[in-house]
Amino acid sequence: MKKNLLLILAMLFVVGSAAAQQAEAFPSYVEVTGVAEKEVVPNEIYLSITINERDSKGKISVDEQQRDMIAALKKLGIKPDSQLKMIDLTSNYFRRGNALAKAQYELKLGSAVEVAKVWRALDALGISQVTVSKASHTDIEQLKAETRTEAMRAARDNARALAEAIDQSIGKCFWIADYSSPVRTVYAAANLKSRAMVEEASFDAVVEEEGLEFQTIKLQHRVQAKFVLE
Repeated sequence: MKKNLLLILAMLFVVGSAAAQQAEAFPSYVEVTGVAEKEVVPNEIYLSITINERDSKGKISVDEQQRDMIAALKKLGIKPDSQLKMIDLTSNYFRRGNALAKAQYELKLGSAVEVAKVWRALDALGISQVTVSKASHTDIEQLKAETRTEAMRAARDNARALAEAIDQSIGKCFWIADYSSPVRTVYAAANLKSRAMVEEASFDAVVEEEGLEFQTIKLQHRVQAKFVLE
């Protein structure tokens, strides 16, 4: 117990000494916050597509629907070999009973326009289980880094403005706290409603009324910093 108490006291002494040294080294400083935001249009949009024999009551096999889907995608200029991959397959070959086959795919697209075209083409084939699984940008990491830099510059500008208000200037920055916010992606406005959800309204009417334009990806970064006042 004594050892633990001595250790705690020693740590408090070290922290106190460090704070005192910092105060002595920089007796006058300004603490500020810098925030930066950036909005980016996604150029990587992933669709989750499910083909289910149940939709046709077992009359059209998964293989047939897959062939039709691939043919339709090729007509739109999409390359299934590189943009489409199978995620999961459930078949009555692997399950007992009267289970019908079902397959799930992931399709990578580059714009909301492509999403709308694919949605229409698949809906025409009776493939209505289509949702957006994720959306991003090819340069997302670089954009995040740029936002971080802009936040730090904003902190510096805030510090300079405050110092000038009291006829002083800022010196070097001696402390920085870096905070990043989660990347927020807003998916299609229409939320890719399935045919069943559309009810009696036609597919084209839903696209025309609600649209498929993606909102921007929102990046936000915040920093806190301390600058010497001179």
